[in-house]
Amino acid sequence: MTSMTINTGARAAAAASRRTSHKRRVRREGFVGWLFVLPAFLMYATFELLPLLMSIQYSFLRWDGIGPMTWVGLKNYATVLEVPSLFGTIINAFKLVVFFSFVPVALGLIVASVMRRVAAGRLGSLSRTVLFLPQIIPLVAAGIIWGWLLAMPGLFNQVLRLVGLGGAARAWLGDFDWALPAVGIIGIWVLLGFCTVLLETGMSKIDPSLYESARIDGSGWLREFFSITVPLLRQEIGVCLTVTVIAALSAFDIVYVTTAGGPGYATAVPGIQIYILAFTEQRIGTASALAVLLMALVIIVILPIQRLSREDRV
Repeated sequence: MTSMTINTGARAAAAASRRTSHKRRVRREGFVGWLFVLPAFLMYATFELLPLLMSIQYSFLRWDGIGPMTWVGLKNYATVLEVPSLFGTIINAFKLVVFFSFVPVALGLIVASVMRRVAAGRLGSLSRTVLFLPQIIPLVAAGIIWGWLLAMPGLFNQVLRLVGLGGAARAWLGDFDWALPAVGIIGIWVLLGFCTVLLETGMSKIDPSLYESARIDGSGWLREFFSITVPLLRQEIGVCLTVTVIAALSAFDIVYVTTAGGPGYATAVPGIQIYILAFTEQRIGTASALAVLLMALVIIVILPIQRLSREDRV
C-alpha cells in the first residue's frame, strides 16, 4: 500500500511539473510573440490609432490649427448634418458607391464567367492583364488621362461627332448633371479589373462536377450562374464589395485631379471637403467631425457585408 501511494504521488508530482513547465513555455512563447508584434503595433498606434483619437478629440472643438481651442460639444456634427454643402458630400459618396462598387462587382461576375468559358490560355492571360492594368496605374495619372479624354475636344466627344451624335458632346467633367457619373465611370474602369481577377480566382475553386450535374439536369448558363457560381462566390463577392465600398466612400485622388469637387459642389465628396475645411478654411473641428462621421458610415456599411459574406454556405 505504501509503495502504491508513493508511486501515485510521484506520478502526480511529475504531471504537475509537466503542467507547470508547459505553462512556462506557453508564457515564454507568448512573450516572444508579443516582442515580434510590438514594432508593428507601435507603428500602427503612432500613425493610425493616435491620429484617430486626436480627430475624435478635435471634432468636439473649435480650432483654426494655430490659436486656442474652444469646446463646442456636438456643434461641429450638427454643422455637418445641417449645412447642405457638407451633408451633400456624404450623399455624393453614396452615389459613387453605385459606380465604384455595385457596377464593377456585377460586371466582374459576368466578365469573369465569360472569360472562363471562352478565353483560355494566352488569350485569357492577356485579357486579365489588360483588365488589371488600371490597378497598377497611379490614380493621379489615370485622372489626368481621363480628364483629357472627357474634355470638350477630347477623344470621347470626337467619337460622338464621328457617329453623328455631336449634339450630345459636352465637357463631361464640367457639367453639373454629368460630372459625378463621369467620375463614376472612371471608378468603374479602375476597379473592374480587380473584381474580375478576384472573382475568376474564386471560380477556379468551384468543383467542376457541380456544373456537370447541372448540365445533366438541363440547366443553362444563366441557371448555373445564379444557382452555383454566385452562391459559391459569397466570400469573394464580400471582399470585392468591402474594398470597392471603402474606395467609394473615401474617394479623393481621382475626384481631386479630375474635378476638385466641382462644378460647384456637384462632385464634392467627404475627402475633398475635409481637405478644404482643414487646410484651406482652417476649420479643424468641422473637418474632424466630417471625418469621424465618414469613418462611422464606412463601419456601418462594411460590417453587414462582412457578416453576410462569412455566413455558412447552405
